[in-house]
Amino acid sequence: MKTRLNLTIDEALLENIKVYASKKNTSVSELVETYFKSITRPVKKKNIIDLVEKLDKPAISQQSDLKELYYQDQSKKYGF
Repeated sequence: MKTRLNLTIDEALLENIKVYASKKNTSVSELVETYFKSITRPVKKKNIIDLVEKLDKPAISQQSDLKELYYQDQSKKYGF
């Protein structure tokens, strides 16, 4: 069942939205409904940025030479 909703927005913005909706062969109501569905839908996948931020910080000092540490690690791994 659909229900009416009154919105108050800037007139210039409304004109831009109407042009956009026309180009996409849809209505302003459909755009608003689709947007509301997208922001109220539960997140199925976690955002990669959130996952990376949860990772433990590496135990490397800020002054370390990362290139040198890489070569040292590779020499241990491959024996050269």
